[in-house]
Amino acid sequence: MRVVVQRVGEAAVTAGGAVVGRIGRGLLVFAGFSGNESEAGLDWMARKIVGLRIFPDDAGVMNRDVREAGGRILAVSQFTLYASTKKGNRPSWSRAARGEISGPLFDRFVQKLATALGQPVPTGVFGADMQVQLVNDGPVTLCIDSEQPE
Repeated sequence: MRVVVQRVGEAAVTAGGAVVGRIGRGLLVFAGFSGNESEAGLDWMARKIVGLRIFPDDAGVMNRDVREAGGRILAVSQFTLYASTKKGNRPSWSRAARGEISGPLFDRFVQKLATALGQPVPTGVFGADMQVQLVNDGPVTLCIDSEQPE
């Protein structure tokens, strides 16, 4: 599993001309799946994201997690995180899990995020063409790969 986490002042995702998910301050999480994910890996990733201390404390030091900052999480599925650009200029998506595998993985991941956060997590529409608007705060952007945890 690969995620891109962005600390945002606000974010929204639109599908089919309608806003389907919106948050104020918090984290925008783009999530992609290879199909090799385990329940333990999904749990680890959800806890890792919710526990990231990337919000400033009263001294301006990044020392608070999203819960302590009173933030929310917006999750968007993104198979393109598994793009391979090794050969030529047209990316290959062969490492990304097919929709029938990644859809249920995304749903379970979102539920694990919601449990760790203690509140519902809005999402985009799985498999849809979406437009994402965000105000990146900081900017703070992190890439996390469950197969290469750092």
